[in-house]
Amino acid sequence: MTVERYIRIMAGFFVMLSLALGLPSSPIFVSEWALAFTAFVGLNLFQSGFTNFCLPGILLRKLGVPDNGPSCSR
Repeated sequence: MTVERYIRIMAGFFVMLSLALGLPSSPIFVSEWALAFTAFVGLNLFQSGFTNFCLPGILLRKLGVPDNGPSCSR
């Protein structure tokens, strides 16, 4: 797997987890403030689209995860 795929998986997981923790109808509801994490993930994805700066991507590359460029350009 590449850096791009890891980032997509992590972002999707964090969004789903924070929604499950923040929606009152969820069986694992904690607080509505958990939805703020959803907003943080979305904001981070938004800014990385414009600035091309993504801290998890930098960390994954330093850990040796291969980077084959954007997966959508194949």
